[in-house]
Amino acid sequence: MSEQTEKVDDSQSPPKKKFRKGDLVKVDREKYSNSLESKSSDTNLPEYIFQGPGEVLVIKGDYCQIRWRRPVPDVWISSDHIVSY
Repeated sequence: MSEQTEKVDDSQSPPKKKFRKGDLVKVDREKYSNSLESKSSDTNLPEYIFQGPGEVLVIKGDYCQIRWRRPVPDVWISSDHIVSY
């Protein structure tokens, strides 16, 4: 009897999370401006989201809730559009 080794398909494994709660981030202007979300949102965004830092509060799926160090509401942004500060 010969034993066969099974190959593990890495494409089926869940994706690794890019960010964790408490990470400091900022929005990548280029990634955001080329996204579907930017076309459905206000075109005049505040500069502080691109300068950072914002703090990741919650992660649900592909979106992160970000709190900015300003007196403004928290926002949900796709994790594809943010980078580490």
